[in-house]
Order: sequence, then structure tokens, then C-alpha cells
Amino acid sequence: MKEKQFYRQKNIGNYIVDFYCPAAKLIIELDGGQHYSNEGKKKDEIRDSYLKHLGFVVLRFSDREVLKNLEGVLERIYEYL
Repeated sequence: MKEKQFYRQKNIGNYIVDFYCPAAKLIIELDGGQHYSNEGKKKDEIRDSYLKHLGFVVLRFSDREVLKNLEGVLERIYEYL
């Protein structure tokens, strides 16, 4: 697989995404606890809908998942790429 460039904290529209890979039209979001409240979930739904409308794929992972299962997270990203 050809190397893909990722950018951290990239502005897309009115949002700042955690990680962005332009070649794959991929956005990776790492979610802390605030994303699991009702308000946080609603904001994420609106944000993801906007980004998907622009043609992006959004992969979300919890902070805990990254800390406890980094290999699994990386495997999922690799599978998408």
C-alpha cells in the first residue's frame, strides 16, 4: 500500500477534525467522555452528517479504545485504507 499523509487538527468547514487523510477522504476522531452525553452525541451526528455530505468517511474511536486496544484501532484504519 502506498503511504498516505495524515494531518492533525485540520480545519474543514466550521469544524476542526482530529486527523485527516486527504488521499483517502478519511477523518479520524478520538472521542473523550463529553462525546457520550446526549448533547455530545447530537453535536457529533450533525458534524458527521456534514462531513459525510462533503464525501468524507468518519471513523470514531474512544480515547479508552485507543489506550487499551491501539493495535485494533490501527488495524481498522488500515483496513479502510
